Amino acid sequence: MNETQEVRFDFDRERRKGIGEVVYCPGKSDGQIESITRGVCERGVNAAFSRMSAEQEKLVSAIEPALTYDPVSRLGIIRKVEPQARGLVAVLTAGSSDIPVAEEAAGIAEFSGCTVKKYYDVGVAGLHRLLGVLPEVREADAVIVAAGMDGALPSVVTGLVPSLVIGLPTSVGYGIAQGGVTALHTMLSSCSPGLVVVNIDNGVGAGLAAAVALLKTGR
Repeated sequence: MNETQEVRFDFDRERRKGIGEVVYCPGKSDGQIESITRGVCERGVNAAFSRMSAEQEKLVSAIEPALTYDPVSRLGIIRKVEPQARGLVAVLTAGSSDIPVAEEAAGIAEFSGCTVKKYYDVGVAGLHRLLGVLPEVREADAVIVAAGMDGALPSVVTGLVPSLVIGLPTSVGYGIAQGGVTALHTMLSSCSPGLVVVNIDNGVGAGLAAAVALLKTGR
């Protein structure tokens, strides 16, 4: 079977969900990436390419020069139509090592129509940093908190803000952090009301969860 025939792009997702398709790039051949890109351009729909390599960025840009690419988040965006405007999402990180995953979440939230404000390196090791930005964070309609190591920051934030908080565990940390498993377990074990948790390093899932939540609440 021709490898391009194995790709079934969800061109109807924008209508059903109000959010364009997100393409996970690792493992896809050049032919599959090219086929997806041409389909996006022909249909005039929005698409995000997650975990996109620099080589894949060049491949897509040759077909669609309007592609925007961020090397930190490894997120590529093709925007053909303006997404439905949604609410304000605050994206926080515990440390600067969590930023690439947080940037993926922020980029997907913006792709989905959210306004995003970022507050990085505000972890519990220096709690005054969080308190300094807390009044602004409380204004957000949803909050995404990326944290590795002990994964404590989402629980703290959830106890201090009125909005939904999405915990985003990252694979940052030494030894017993186990590639994000400890942070994931900490967040899942939290007793702070209003905290939901996505998978380790799943910035795409966090950004989409915030966007869908704001759509459902009418924000």
